[in-house]
Parts: sequence; C-alpha cells; structure tokens
Amino acid sequence: MRWNRRELAQLKQLWSEGQSAAQIAGHLECSRNAVCGRLTRLGLTRGHKPPTAKPKIRSVPKRGPTLMAARCDRVRKKLPQKALETRPQEMSKRQLYAILAEAVRNTVRAIGAAISRV
Repeated sequence: MRWNRRELAQLKQLWSEGQSAAQIAGHLECSRNAVCGRLTRLGLTRGHKPPTAKPKIRSVPKRGPTLMAARCDRVRKKLPQKALETRPQEMSKRQLYAILAEAVRNTVRAIGAAISRV
C-alpha cells in the first residue's frame, strides 16, 4: 500500500490517541497488517502494556493418606471380589498379531459388503 502524507498524519494521530491497529485499519480502509508494518517502519511503539489483572496464585491442599485410603475402600466395595482376583490372560506377540489380522479381515469384508450394496 502506498501511504500519502494525509494518511501518515492520520495514522500517527490515531495511534497516539490509543486506537488499535485494527481500528486504524478500518478508519483508513486498509488491512491491519499494512498498519502494523507502517507502524514498525516508523518506529512507533506504545511501550510495555500494564497487566489488566493480578492473578493470585494459591497452593493446592495436599490430600492425606486417610482420604486416599477411604476412597480405595469405596471402590473395592463396588467391585465384585471375583473381578479383583482375576487377571487378564497374557498373550504372545504371535497371538496378538493373529487377532489384529482377523480384525482387519473383518473390516475389509464389512467395507466390501457396504460398497456392494451401493
């Protein structure tokens, strides 16, 4: 974009009034990036912007072992004892690959059947 003297003067005035680059771009009917680029080339900055809010950092209270133990007891009461005692069966790599291959074959069959219906 080419800037003439009137637009540059208006840019400087609006910037000094505290308007944002987007507001200035709307006023001058150009893009925000054009305004930001010209401000950078002119060396116009507003300095450090003060924070709008001061967040308070609070520590999170630690849970004691009694609370954790109480929660574990509640979970155990809900689950049947048989479920707690059984462990999943260990499988070899070969068995896992066989299950995966079967799942892929079933998926391919299902997709083929869906395509043939269409």
